[in-house]
Amino acid sequence: MKDKRVNISDWIIYIGMICIFVVFTIICSALGKQFLTLNNVMNIINQASINAVVAIGASLVILTGGIDLSVGSVVGFVGIFLALRLQEGMPIPAAIILCLVLGAAVGLFNGILISYGKVPAFIVTLGSMQAVRGLAQIINGGQAVSGFPLEIGAVMKTKLFGVIPIGVLYVIVFYAVMILILSYTKFGRRIYALGGNEHAARLSGIKVKKLEVAVYVLCGIFAAFAGVMLLSRLLYADPSAGNSYEMNAIAASVIGGISMSGGKGRLANTVAGAIILATLTNGLQIMNVATYYQTVITGLVVIVAVFVDKRKERKAE
Repeated sequence: MKDKRVNISDWIIYIGMICIFVVFTIICSALGKQFLTLNNVMNIINQASINAVVAIGASLVILTGGIDLSVGSVVGFVGIFLALRLQEGMPIPAAIILCLVLGAAVGLFNGILISYGKVPAFIVTLGSMQAVRGLAQIINGGQAVSGFPLEIGAVMKTKLFGVIPIGVLYVIVFYAVMILILSYTKFGRRIYALGGNEHAARLSGIKVKKLEVAVYVLCGIFAAFAGVMLLSRLLYADPSAGNSYEMNAIAASVIGGISMSGGKGRLANTVAGAIILATLTNGLQIMNVATYYQTVITGLVVIVAVFVDKRKERKAE
């Protein structure tokens, strides 16, 4: 009986995603607007793919019992930095690799201060969020960047079979790799162990500090690649790009069932969380709901997700 309940709970997020699609389809049809079309579904998936990539790193950090508020700033900084490098004529592959290194450097900075400096993750990543956002303003005097080679658009504007956005492929590959790592490697099992009980993890021989640093580095790399994806999609770099991405990534993780207490949750469900958020935004935009109401509704969805998560934890105890 217990196994059946666990299986049902694993599918709740996907049932909820389907229900949201059905609700928006009905409401939009009643308003004379189209929601459930192939083009719009592909648009939702394309929108969700960037947040889904950021959410991989966010989920890994949350699984260890930490948090990273700097990922949105990394997305914005990488966009500006990449656009400037492309203007200077740097080859696209080299520029992207350099951006990933910068993302890793931010994660390394966060991880060292948190693990070795014993500074709370919230404080460290809040500070780096502001610092990296400031750097995004500084490197081009607060101005947006355009006029770089449009070939960078191939990173996101390419379509598989002429229909499916290539962002879907990134999500599938990244999630497949990380799910395999979390499920079948010592590194993955240690992440869950660290989030479940740091003291016990240390006593069992896990090098907690190095593990934490590694997770924050991975988080920075995924955020940096999301910055590349965003620039490729918009073909325009703005210092304010990436605002609220950290909250959307955390929201996708929480809605997907990653416990904010750490050590519990399935990374696969984070994708569904990202799609739910993208669907909410898309559907509300089609219905011409003002942006501030969209923010309120998204916030309420996150609160409900956290409330349900805490109730599960209390029942388990």
